[in-house]
Amino acid sequence: MDPLPSWNDGWAKAAILDFVERATRERSPDFVPVPERIAVFDHDGTLWVERPVQAQIYFTLDRLAGIAARDPALRARQPYKAFLERDLATIAGFSRREAFEVAFTTHSGLTTAEFLDAASSWFKSAKHPILGRLFTECVYLPQLELLDYLRAHRFKPFVVTGGGVEFVRSIAEQLYGIPPEQVVGSSNKTRVESGPGGPAIFALPEVRSFDDREEKVVNIELHIGRRPRLAFGNSDGDLRMLQYTGRGGGARLRLLLHHDDAAREFSYDREFRLSPLDEALRMAPAEGFTVVSIKNDWKAVFPA
Repeated sequence: MDPLPSWNDGWAKAAILDFVERATRERSPDFVPVPERIAVFDHDGTLWVERPVQAQIYFTLDRLAGIAARDPALRARQPYKAFLERDLATIAGFSRREAFEVAFTTHSGLTTAEFLDAASSWFKSAKHPILGRLFTECVYLPQLELLDYLRAHRFKPFVVTGGGVEFVRSIAEQLYGIPPEQVVGSSNKTRVESGPGGPAIFALPEVRSFDDREEKVVNIELHIGRRPRLAFGNSDGDLRMLQYTGRGGGARLRLLLHHDDAAREFSYDREFRLSPLDEALRMAPAEGFTVVSIKNDWKAVFPA
């Protein structure tokens, strides 16, 4: 039985099958012991849709009005002004950090449990404005198959994302079978307060760690503690993670998803400032990255 039925036969699929075979065959010179079978996946644009802007930005648009009511001065300041006016064209021109720092303010003042409840509730009805699907239905079917295939061969997959860690944890287990402790992401500074129910963690309006570019490597070391054997990304923000994964012996695989299918999803790379794919794409041949074309390598993009 084909373990990756939504993948077309070709170089990318062959590279995945070959990697898993070499990594798990005990007499292989590239054999990887089970504890070292770590796979890391970026989230936005790698496991689900990120255009025209990331899902967390839409969540922020829906929540920021209440925050602005308490602090009206935000309406005159960028990047808050663009969010409050729902000016997606301006938002898409911000850097990823500029946009997501606004997103992190929606967590401020809430306990972790309160934020998870708010995000989970939003996901029940929030729809992608162009695709017309629930955001939870905008996951990539070939990636779900890949995650299952890796788990069947005793790999442990992690999400390593520039998005807010609590936002992604609110849906990662439901969508990907990845539990909260296997999600690494950007985070707010926090404080602990004691109450009738015991200590509670509250988010502050300051970024503790923005999990992008070099910071992804820092957080993999901090939170996972092992160098991955497989890394899958889709932007320059994932370049250092892919390079880090490739160093060392044994079986290793670095995959780079290229959005080149305007008919079934979106077509973009260098021009998307929120998550550009430029340097990593140019370096792919020299670095040995396997570039996965949505148009050519995937039979289907979304679940039926």
